[in-house]
Amino acid sequence: MSTLDEITQEKQRVSEALARIDAQREKLAGQLGELEATERVLARYSTGTKRTAKSLPSPTKAIAPAQRQRGRRHATTGKPGDSRRTSATLNDQVLALATGRTQHEIASACKGARPNHVGAALSRHKRAGRIEERDGKLYSTHSAGAEQHATA
Repeated sequence: MSTLDEITQEKQRVSEALARIDAQREKLAGQLGELEATERVLARYSTGTKRTAKSLPSPTKAIAPAQRQRGRRHATTGKPGDSRRTSATLNDQVLALATGRTQHEIASACKGARPNHVGAALSRHKRAGRIEERDGKLYSTHSAGAEQHATA
């Protein structure tokens, strides 16, 4: 076996390992998002003692293995230097996608969101009058710019 074949095989093996790691990272990022949302809901509805920053576990233990990671880092969607996720909420995504699309198209465009959650967000927007349905397609009733201008 030539050296070139060995290099090609090793490259293939490393590429497959990176793909598995990326898939696992995406899965864990989704789980983290769900946990953060659950934490927000619990904080909103809890009647017991409030948790302060001192009572929360130290995030450095969770971050330390990621900092020891070697190799190329992939670009994140957040701002540089911002460790917290800044992605739009599902409600915001659904409202932004309501531009003449069907409910199925919107649900498939919201990656990682369950279809019933997308449907619930659409229902909330319809009830609030932010989305209307015409000929089976969904349209937002006013632009986000007008909404921001009205609140200012």
